[in-house]
Amino acid sequence: MTVDAPTTPASPPQTTGTPGGESHARRWRGPGWGFLAKIALMALVNAFGVMALISAFRAESWVVFGATLVLLLAADVVYFTKRALPLKYLLPGLVFLLVFQVFIFAYTAYIAFTNYGTGHAGTQEQAVEAALIQGERRIDDSPTFPLSVVERLGGELGFAIVDEDGDVQVGSAIEPLSEARDAEVGAGGVPTEVPGWTVVPRTTVITDPALQEQIASLRVPVSDDPNDGSIRTRDGSSGAVYESTLVWDADAQTITDTTTGTVYSADDRGSFVSDDGTALPTGWYVNVGFDNFLRLFTDPMLAQTLLAVTVWTFVFAILSVVLPFALGLLLALIYNDARLKGRRFLRTLYILPYAFPAFMSALLFRGMFNAEFGVINDLFFFGADINWLGDPWLARGAVIWVNLWLTYPYYFLVCTGALQALPPDTLEAAQLDGAGRTRQLRSIILPLVLVATAPLLISSFAFSFNNFTVIYMFNNGGPAIPGAPYALGATDILISAIYDISGVSGGAADYGLASALSILVFAVVGAISAVAFRQTRKLEEFQ
Repeated sequence: MTVDAPTTPASPPQTTGTPGGESHARRWRGPGWGFLAKIALMALVNAFGVMALISAFRAESWVVFGATLVLLLAADVVYFTKRALPLKYLLPGLVFLLVFQVFIFAYTAYIAFTNYGTGHAGTQEQAVEAALIQGERRIDDSPTFPLSVVERLGGELGFAIVDEDGDVQVGSAIEPLSEARDAEVGAGGVPTEVPGWTVVPRTTVITDPALQEQIASLRVPVSDDPNDGSIRTRDGSSGAVYESTLVWDADAQTITDTTTGTVYSADDRGSFVSDDGTALPTGWYVNVGFDNFLRLFTDPMLAQTLLAVTVWTFVFAILSVVLPFALGLLLALIYNDARLKGRRFLRTLYILPYAFPAFMSALLFRGMFNAEFGVINDLFFFGADINWLGDPWLARGAVIWVNLWLTYPYYFLVCTGALQALPPDTLEAAQLDGAGRTRQLRSIILPLVLVATAPLLISSFAFSFNNFTVIYMFNNGGPAIPGAPYALGATDILISAIYDISGVSGGAADYGLASALSILVFAVVGAISAVAFRQTRKLEEFQ
């Protein structure tokens, strides 16, 4: 009789991670901290996503609404499915890339083809409303309505009135008057309880000056038709109907001034213009095609000024790379010599300008170069009255010096690392062959250093091309170019010119033109960087 060998039960498959091979981020057994953390994070993501969807829906921004919905659904699918593991790590980076790079560039390109700017910052409906508001006057026979100031969640103010029929009407600046059902009227004939709103106490209205200003400037439309006027108040306790002297005809696309009979017609440039060429101050943004790009080259004064700014931008960017690199390489060669004592301490001193905030250094140098009380004239030019900030060429030289002071420590560090990485046997062989220090520097050291630093030099050129901080903080782009549009100055580079044209610093804003110039700057820097990177491949032949 044969006896079968006892069989050993098959061992379960080996798995990693938690029991059963299930990821700790998807299991409920045990504490399940990973799963709970993921649920909490995704709850926050969905909460912010829903808030963004609601905001986009209210603003009728359908592109943003659609993009947010797609990204939110993608996040839920990726992080609540067992598949698409790589996307769990890539999705955050892709979202940030889309939001902060692709979207911004696409939106800038869109604005570049519009006349968006001062006087053309909204839709036609908003332009009509703004025009009618400017012409509003109180109707002579308008009745006075008992009024209460109301407020709801978010700090939005509104008016609640008791109309001629005894009904309570409530509205805000963005919502016309509508009937407030179940509202209560107090003994004084004013609304005291309005569903969905909080009635602001009369004592608060009287004692809060800031609130009084808001109430005085607040207008609540009577209806969706802007010609029906609005409710306004002077004392916060009674309101009257204000109607505009301008009448909007949506079918004819005209605004008529009833006091003068002037008719303003909508044109294809986003303005209301009369027959004599007079335009209302408020218009709307429209697509203007390539007009902004053409203006950069066909407007004589603008083109001449931008040409000077462009030439200076290239000069500034090139010198901001060549001079600091040369100085940094020279210092790196000096302090790479082992015979020099105290090299570590001296290297630390040279790094200090790089560690100091750039905007603070620019402000300090601005004071030092001041002709009236600056120390540059007193210490180095025997008290001479040199107008560093007022003369165009002196201001350019000064800003180059400031940028040299700020950037050479960076190249000093980079070149020091590159020199220490050079193969010593190559230099020894060159020395044995009779090559002197100058020949070694020209034929061996410099080419090998350039191989290591060329990508950094290219990126530094792109950074200097858009170095807004030094230009703006040192002299605000000044001194001003006489007759130049948009208050452009002699030390302005293209990025600061874009800032001035955009109107952020004050004055008239032309976002469309600024966006068009931004697109051109991006194309120029991208083309130069692409060509430069291709040329750096030739340097690798020295290795």
